[in-house]
Amino acid sequence: MRAISYGGGVQSTALLVLAAKGDIDYSTFLFANVGDDSEHPATLAYIRDVAAPYAARAGIELHQLRRTRRDGTTETLMERLNRPDTRSIPIPVRMANGAPGRRSCTADFKIRVVGRWLRQHGATADAPATVGIGISLDEIHRANRRRSEPHERIEYPLLDLRLRRDDCEQIIEGAGLRVPPKSSCFFCPFRTIDAWRQQRRTEPELFAQAVALEKTVNGRRAALGRDPVYLTRFGKPLPEAIPAETVPIPEDVEDGGCDSGWCMT
Repeated sequence: MRAISYGGGVQSTALLVLAAKGDIDYSTFLFANVGDDSEHPATLAYIRDVAAPYAARAGIELHQLRRTRRDGTTETLMERLNRPDTRSIPIPVRMANGAPGRRSCTADFKIRVVGRWLRQHGATADAPATVGIGISLDEIHRANRRRSEPHERIEYPLLDLRLRRDDCEQIIEGAGLRVPPKSSCFFCPFRTIDAWRQQRRTEPELFAQAVALEKTVNGRRAALGRDPVYLTRFGKPLPEAIPAETVPIPEDVEDGGCDSGWCMT
């Protein structure tokens, strides 16, 4: 079994085009949707309107997967974050000093969701599935940061082909597709400051939801006697960290430590 972990971003969409052209040997793409209320709407729209029709025309299976509880119901990341009984925070919120906290969102809502599908379709420790991850050459430092699960063997097709992000964009445009936006949850603490600025300016409803989420998390932490946490590295509430008016804010060099390649590709 060979499958691509599809994130809906530039690198994994380039893999979709390469697979459609027969340049890489993958016919199954797995998109672990962490929730229609959590994934950025632009990513969901791109998959619905561009990637899924393109995959269907090419004879490629593109499956949307969701986290499923033991009772058969589904759970989104936003629902997990807003559960009143949730004591831990699954996303890498920033501490007062700007450092990201521990996270389980990628493991719980991406890696394990894909892994469950693979096992349900025959992957075992004796016969592991090959899972392709969309990490490009300019992000080679992100590779090999996560150990493989017993039922899988990780490959990096873009690294094998020595392709960079710019190459991926050209591959997508060469197939007649528009280049997708960067994929991630719209409230992810690893978003760049520029992305937060743009969200406040052009997507005020999403920004308001992120503000509300930060308040909810901190309200729960205050009740437990814990220090506040934040969605940016500035150690203050989101509306103060990303002001509406244009004021100088230090830029990020990159979008943080989401090194696994399962989310922002």
